[in-house]
Amino acid sequence: MAQTETDGLEVLETREWVDSLDYVLKKGGPNRAGRLLQQLALHARREGGINLPFTATTPYQNTIPTRQQPPFPGSQEMERRIKSLVRWNALAMVVRANKIQEGIGGHISTFASAATLYEVAFNHFFRAQTESGDRDVVYFQGHAAPGIYSRAYLEGRISKEKLQNFRRELKPGGGLSSYPHPWLMPEFWEFPTVSMGLGPIQAIYHARFIKYLENRGLKQSTGGKVWAFLGDGEMDEPESLGSITLASRERLDNLIFVVNCNLQRLDGPVRGNGKIIQELEAIFRGAGWNVIKCIWGSDWDNLIQNDRDGLLVRRLGEVSDGQYQKYFVESGAYFRQNLFGSDPRLLKMVEHLSDDQLARMRLGGHDPIKVHAAFRAAVETTGAPTIVLAKTIKGYGLGEAGEGKNITHQQKKLNEDELQMFRSRFGIPIPDDELHLAPFYRPSDDSAEIKYMQSRRQQLGGYMPTRKVRAAALKSVPDSHFEEFHKGTDAREVSTTMVFVRLLAKLLRDPELGKLIVPIVPDEARTFGMEALFRQVGIYSSVGQNYEPVDMDTLLYYKEAKNGQILEEGITESGSMCSFIAAGTAYANHGINTIPFFIYYSMFGFQRIGDLIWAAADMRCRGFLVGGTAGRTTLAGEGLQHQDGHSHVLALPVPNLLCYDPAFAYEIAIIIQDGIKRMYVDQESIFYYLTVGNEPLAMPDLPQGSNVREGVLKGLYRFKSSPKADAKVRAQLLGSGAIMFEVLKAQQILEDKYGVAADVWSVTSYKELYRNANDCERWNMLHPAEAAKVPYVTETLKDAPGPFIAASDYMKVLPESLGKWVPGQLVSLGTDGFGRSESRTALRDFFEVDAKHIVLATLGALAREKKIGIDIVKRAIEELGINPDKANPAVS
Repeated sequence: MAQTETDGLEVLETREWVDSLDYVLKKGGPNRAGRLLQQLALHARREGGINLPFTATTPYQNTIPTRQQPPFPGSQEMERRIKSLVRWNALAMVVRANKIQEGIGGHISTFASAATLYEVAFNHFFRAQTESGDRDVVYFQGHAAPGIYSRAYLEGRISKEKLQNFRRELKPGGGLSSYPHPWLMPEFWEFPTVSMGLGPIQAIYHARFIKYLENRGLKQSTGGKVWAFLGDGEMDEPESLGSITLASRERLDNLIFVVNCNLQRLDGPVRGNGKIIQELEAIFRGAGWNVIKCIWGSDWDNLIQNDRDGLLVRRLGEVSDGQYQKYFVESGAYFRQNLFGSDPRLLKMVEHLSDDQLARMRLGGHDPIKVHAAFRAAVETTGAPTIVLAKTIKGYGLGEAGEGKNITHQQKKLNEDELQMFRSRFGIPIPDDELHLAPFYRPSDDSAEIKYMQSRRQQLGGYMPTRKVRAAALKSVPDSHFEEFHKGTDAREVSTTMVFVRLLAKLLRDPELGKLIVPIVPDEARTFGMEALFRQVGIYSSVGQNYEPVDMDTLLYYKEAKNGQILEEGITESGSMCSFIAAGTAYANHGINTIPFFIYYSMFGFQRIGDLIWAAADMRCRGFLVGGTAGRTTLAGEGLQHQDGHSHVLALPVPNLLCYDPAFAYEIAIIIQDGIKRMYVDQESIFYYLTVGNEPLAMPDLPQGSNVREGVLKGLYRFKSSPKADAKVRAQLLGSGAIMFEVLKAQQILEDKYGVAADVWSVTSYKELYRNANDCERWNMLHPAEAAKVPYVTETLKDAPGPFIAASDYMKVLPESLGKWVPGQLVSLGTDGFGRSESRTALRDFFEVDAKHIVLATLGALAREKKIGIDIVKRAIEELGINPDKANPAVS
């Protein structure tokens, strides 16, 4: 049989089957048709041995067929005019900024491609307040910030002066930040998203945290959605995809991702040789998400509906993204020849369309009807999260200045001809003689456009984005919760981790405060001795506990509950940090003063999730980060990858983070009590980092003296004076964390063996001392004619004689940061270098932070000051068993 005859029969058979399926759809509906297809597939496998090829993707067409599109609820023409105004002012903002100052930056093309996505959402979906009093939460794509500012300008929320100072925040009257930054614009932005990848993962955990609040009875179930607007290039970030199965596992139908698939990243195509929409569809469908593809605009409807044989859809699925990008920048004739010219039947399908008509055929992401249908389906989905994959053109509307081109992401300037083209294309009423100024344009308040905008936002509950503190201040926490820890433990040894867990358990029992506490742990609760909390407050699970745990017969069994309080996140510090951020910003986002305590291996904090911690700071997050098993030598046995000796150094750059390395139980109690007061009673925009260790030690009583509490909080106080008040040779020992106990041993050795009287000081926070000293330095520089301010560390140590020996379980640079303000010779002992798998004793000897090395450092400093002879130092090396030729731990 001839090939053409065979092809004809196949076409005829296919049409008969399609007609039959259409009949079943019409008479039995989609569910019946689906069951029939499943039965046919099973029959083919059983009887014919036919295994259908696996595919995680659907054809390269819109998920929602035209016949299922809901009516568009607004005025398309009015919304087009408003969108054009937003586009113009966003472009003008960036162009003007770069005319004023070369290289100030800004981005035009991202918002240009996403304008329709945002305008449809602003007019019909973003709810600033739901009927039940809640609201939607929106993570705006960071590079689209100019468009969001532009819309707020039209709404009357941002002045023209602010727009003129885009990316010039230090100008008189202030300006606008480059990207979303709540720290810089605390009444406008809520989420910093331009560190790409952080928006998606935060949105997932935020949506889950909302369910957590609802299941625990802290918040009513309201139907509010979490929207995350993302770029297709951004989806390459590990954080973008790393937690998507959590969203489906938790059935987060309050979560919607909108991915602007303009096919381009900064340098070129996202997938030049592939298809990013199909790739993302496969990933998210496989993870259990509801996937909605919005690829083709209404101009394509008739072509696709008349494609009975699937020839056109198959051809559309064959073309790579890199080739589509080429189509976008070429003529209609090129488009016709290269896309449709591969088959005469395809050319026949478009013979009624001119080249100009072909060139103007819109993509789905630029068609408000298609976008509205996709968003409506997304908000109505139940039982699963949704991702909308919207195909757009990067730099849409820029024409020759950058539409669809690889250079468009960096486009900052347009010449007058390009401005004229843009102005004319979108109908902006600006005369030619003013175009070179790229002026802003806003119609009067009584214009049809402004009235329509205001009406739509009023119906949706108000403006977005808007950030406000929605929670009232808490009452002070009773002192009784903390007094137990002011007393020593006598001979009983406890680790500071156990002290923290004991304090946390007490706070959880408080009838008012307890319900607000959110313990967060990445699968290390037993390591930190937190298993008692399993029974006390339970582990959160959105479905409860549908199995009998293996340890059910034990007192401290693994108890999951729908109203459980512990967020047991599994092995994900990133996810845990996102839960911390969601809880720590709930005072603003949801009006609930949740107090997160995130405890984790300290090594896997700043080193692994520093970018998220920086974002938390930007968001004015509150709560306690607790670095457990902390200290390079305190965590015995685990070795190089686990032993943290630098997290306090990595914490230095975060401006609103207070850092403490407490040694004693009462220090922990004082710090946490003051932290709750400052964050939740005084409502300061700060958060805390505490390090706690797992070494059992006898805890002392809170020393008598009015300045101890102040010293703990400011970072330094005298813990133990030498009993030898009349000694001629004196020194000052500064200790932190678990190394404080080595310092105390050294104090005794110095007095007993070498006649040196040493006072012991507890340094709870080098960062607080450093911050205070720099504040004084700056004030003194700016006020030279006034009495100089004295740093707290200088004032506190001013009468302390002798050299200062500082020892900690962290890098030497930490004490050395105070060198210029310490009133005497400062010697720093620390744990520079890689860790080892060894005992604490061996590790402290290796890193030279144990008692004998503290003694040696003290004697050496005294010898340099001519207080003792060098022979005493040499003798001490022998007596203490120190090997002077041992390898340098910092580099070995």
